[in-house]
Amino acid sequence: MVVIFGTPGLTRVFDAYDVIDNKMKTCKKPIYPILPSINEAKEEIAEFISKGRTFFPEEVLLGEGLAKAFYTPKPETLTNENIKIDTKSIRNIIDNAVDGYLSPEKVQDLLDAAGINRAKETVSSDVEDAKKSALEIGYPLVMKVVGPVHKSDVGGVVLNVKTEEKLVEEFNRMIKIKDTTAILIQPFLSGTELFAGAKHEEKFGHLVLAGLGGIYIEVLKDVNSSLAPVSTKEATSMIKSLKSYKMIEGTRGQEGINQKQFAEIIVRLSALLEAAPEISEMDLNPLLGTPEKVVAVDARIRVN
Repeated sequence: MVVIFGTPGLTRVFDAYDVIDNKMKTCKKPIYPILPSINEAKEEIAEFISKGRTFFPEEVLLGEGLAKAFYTPKPETLTNENIKIDTKSIRNIIDNAVDGYLSPEKVQDLLDAAGINRAKETVSSDVEDAKKSALEIGYPLVMKVVGPVHKSDVGGVVLNVKTEEKLVEEFNRMIKIKDTTAILIQPFLSGTELFAGAKHEEKFGHLVLAGLGGIYIEVLKDVNSSLAPVSTKEATSMIKSLKSYKMIEGTRGQEGINQKQFAEIIVRLSALLEAAPEISEMDLNPLLGTPEKVVAVDARIRVN
């Protein structure tokens, strides 16, 4: 049943909202209240909400909500998921972590324990150590500051560093950036930028997110979500239902990405959240995807 009740605000109508509340308690059918007088009956609606009730301010929103509920797939049964993670190592890291963002080393260890492919990287606090690391990884390189959360905003990311001279120059500049404690060095890789992440929502659990990464996530805002745990079937559906799926599939001469590995990373991320529910926020952005593989090149994890 849908009950639509409004008022011009000439008199108080607490009794009418009480009737709706009582009928919602006793009626055998679900009742959806539509209460458009959110200004004229502000006090009455506030009391209605205080009783634990919810309402829709207009019919269109109710229709959209019912349609979304109707077309939402039923929860998947996680069967035959051949995903193995190192739960013992994950718990050891989480149990010894302090609240806040984890250090790059701890993030690397968590990704390794979850079996999520990542780019080889090192963290250096002095320039001589950075030079040695660069020789081990091989040029060209990517350099990122450790400490600031939004690295790009403070000039803390440099791509395609090809020589030792450039490495030293950028290291000396970046180490002086506010809140910087060290410099992270990675190989300079190419591919389609992807995103996978998670966010804990009170009373719901973890939302697992996936879409295009890099600047695309901010510009296109094309991200799909699913409540953890996520199955391979769900992860594949999240990818294929993106508006930007053609870019992931490959279009206009651009190579597609390894969708199977992308889906596996989403599932492994979900498994990591099950092993470590203390994770409140997680971003793998970007993941770089090619037809051969998908690799995490930047990640941040916050625990509470």
